[in-house]
Amino acid sequence: MSEQLRDEMRRARRASGMVWARFASEAGFGEAYLRNVENGNRSVTVDVAAAYDRVLRTEGTFTDALHDTGLLGPAGVPWNQPETLSVLTHLLKGSNVDRRGLLSAGIALSVSASSWSKAVAPGGSDSAAAATTSGPALVAHVDDRLDHLRRLDDKIGSGDVLQLARSELSLIVRLIKSGRNDSATTRHLHTMASEAARQVAWAAFDQGCPGLAQRFFDGALRASAEAGDPISGAYALSFAAIQCYSTPGQGNRSVSLLETATEQVRRAGTPRMHAMLAARTARALSKVGDKRGCARQLHLALTALDKGRHDDDPRTLYWVSRGEIEMIAGSSALQLNDPRQALQHFEAAREEYPGDFEYPRTHAIYLARAAEAHLAMHDLDAAIATARHAATCLGSVDSARSSSELKGLRGQLSPHVAHPAVREFLEVG
Repeated sequence: MSEQLRDEMRRARRASGMVWARFASEAGFGEAYLRNVENGNRSVTVDVAAAYDRVLRTEGTFTDALHDTGLLGPAGVPWNQPETLSVLTHLLKGSNVDRRGLLSAGIALSVSASSWSKAVAPGGSDSAAAATTSGPALVAHVDDRLDHLRRLDDKIGSGDVLQLARSELSLIVRLIKSGRNDSATTRHLHTMASEAARQVAWAAFDQGCPGLAQRFFDGALRASAEAGDPISGAYALSFAAIQCYSTPGQGNRSVSLLETATEQVRRAGTPRMHAMLAARTARALSKVGDKRGCARQLHLALTALDKGRHDDDPRTLYWVSRGEIEMIAGSSALQLNDPRQALQHFEAAREEYPGDFEYPRTHAIYLARAAEAHLAMHDLDAAIATARHAATCLGSVDSARSSSELKGLRGQLSPHVAHPAVREFLEVG
């Protein structure tokens, strides 16, 4: 853990853009001393961790992480029962105030992922999966509601889903605490708690609250570990990775999260699960400029998907399709400065991706990127037509993330305001 902590401290310092002399001066330590701390020649003390937190404004992340010993998480809370329930209860009683910035949230996610990887029981997914086919009718009903919430999030965005998912998580925690369930049902309830917490986390991120998202992602991973279910934890990590690779300078952290998820489901995951993780790994690799690695992961994703559906596919993976992977490939190609290739992928996805009706929020994001690719190819008319489609898709969808993507596109179009179609789009949308 100490080596990972040093790496995180070094990464955060570099991301701040501060030169060594200024950083050391503000931290109150000698430059040579801090270099030795980061290089492993001196210990990371509480005072040093606190200095990094203060100067980098990471809100206690490094101080908390210093207390991580083995199975202890970022706040020094053991990853076992009943502490997991205590963490979830505390989260539910807390407010929606977002105290962490994107950088400190990413650091905390890395610490949570490391602790989860140690805590999740190997092979536990089989027993957890078995529980999903039985159990009280109430448990099955709540599971169905989680499925409906996922699809509601697809269609209307995250605003209402944020509170609805919190309510579902609260009910699941109450059911666990009741002590009226057999061990298989209890494991299933923890898997459901992991998914409900993931939904809260994803909705929070989509609403522009990375700190709140990080805390619930941590709760999702803890519940997954308690269930002995690496599948639900890996699924949560795949969404946490999006939060990281959406943050400038955090691409490598995202790759690391996805590597952790992939390793934990190497034997337990179905081909569709592997396809999803490979596709998101490709996207993360595009963020760090790894063109070859990105292409390899996209190939792995499509190869895995071609193996077809599996009886054990998690319900959460309903959205994983060739169209989705082609859209991810398009986004990755655009990130790697290949707009022509990006447009080929977006075009290949068009017939297989029911975005307008099933996934309007995500489709708006992909369309905004396709418009950006058209703009890079100097095709203003196609860029505007695609941008209008994106704006129509977004409509009344409540998503700060999608709105931000469209806002960025408007900014790229603004230098072309002399073009009548561009001017009209910027004025009326």
